[in-house]
Amino acid sequence: MSAFPEISKIQYEGPETKNPLAYRWYNEDEVIEGQTMKDHLRFSVVYWHTFRGSGLDPFGAPTMVRPWEDGTDSVENAINRARVAFEFMEKLGAPYYAFHDRDVAPEGATLAESNQNFDAVAAVLKEEQERTGVKLLWGTANLFSHPRYLHGASTSCNADAFAYAACQVKKCLEVTKELGGVNYVFWGGREGYQNLLNTDMKRELDHMATFMHLAVDYAKQIGFTGQFLIEPKPKEPTKHQYDSDAAACINFLRAYDLTDAFKLNVETNHATLAGHTMMHELEYSGMQDMLGSIDANTGDLMLGWDTDQFPTNIYLTTECMLSILKFGGLAPGGVNFDAKVRRESFEPMDLFHAHVGGMDAFARGLKIAAAIRADGEFDGFVKERYSSWDRGVGADIESGAAKFTELENYMLEKSEISQNVSGRQEMLEHLMNRYL
Repeated sequence: MSAFPEISKIQYEGPETKNPLAYRWYNEDEVIEGQTMKDHLRFSVVYWHTFRGSGLDPFGAPTMVRPWEDGTDSVENAINRARVAFEFMEKLGAPYYAFHDRDVAPEGATLAESNQNFDAVAAVLKEEQERTGVKLLWGTANLFSHPRYLHGASTSCNADAFAYAACQVKKCLEVTKELGGVNYVFWGGREGYQNLLNTDMKRELDHMATFMHLAVDYAKQIGFTGQFLIEPKPKEPTKHQYDSDAAACINFLRAYDLTDAFKLNVETNHATLAGHTMMHELEYSGMQDMLGSIDANTGDLMLGWDTDQFPTNIYLTTECMLSILKFGGLAPGGVNFDAKVRRESFEPMDLFHAHVGGMDAFARGLKIAAAIRADGEFDGFVKERYSSWDRGVGADIESGAAKFTELENYMLEKSEISQNVSGRQEMLEHLMNRYL
């Protein structure tokens, strides 16, 4: 029996359509810069918000109407939920999905029982993947919800918590490989501190690095060839998380010799909480050859926490796609909708409205970004702005030929620097609006 009987497969109807459950911009077969939209964007539906979100918040009870749920945390309910999830993704036309281990299968009374539950649901996930063609973008272990992780997982002061977390990641890697997942993500939800007075930061960071090396070693042991990803976030739930932003993550990976195995999964709302724009985080990751995937959402600038709203701002999606195209795309990563419908949007149909809007926003951003790149006006302006580095003393500095003594002689002879030119910020912002 269908969980969404009133919904047909979402179709591309073009920019003129007024059908809210049709794509205006996302035409998966349209070729842009040599690739189809489907291959550029690699959209992924997240299991945790979309199929486990209840609408619960600190001030109110759950609101979501989910007729397929039976109110239990049983394996049977999890299996039924999995079939509903794939009906949703098939009708949406999303090529990928992503999950935490505890999203798809209930935790048991023991580790062995938890693993059995995971295997039982994974068998259904594999069956549904084969039926629909929807693939697993990435798996990850939930190492933050259970009370055992109240001090963290790999960074816990309790060595047993580290050991238990290792068991979870081991199992999740095995299941991710079995399901053909092409990435594996680490998000350090409680890998950080609340107070430095009770924290040995050096020891915790050493332990986190050890944990990731163990994961990389085990992946090689079982033949998992997917990309490892680490996801930056500065705070929530901890006061300070060790993966606070792209720069901190890359510094950590370099310090502990993990750059060969890892790239970053960058999220818009996390960038905002870190005091950055999403474009900044994408540019920083990309220029270090560490951009792997993105969580596509947005925050509310009127609210100071991680609201995980669906992306609808075309300016934002255009900036995202400018950076993604610049650095050669995301594969094997993708555009992962780590976003949830609002508590007030409680009907099942709202899940479709949210995803259709987000997918269209990114598709339009892709088209605009490609047009900007084809015209070359922004690239030309930046190239001219830095042209003093392409010749003379600039070229000498970049090549390493110039030393302080030579630079002093150069300026003593020249007396003053060449005239600065305007950055033309307002003109460029106006130019951006022309494309929108």
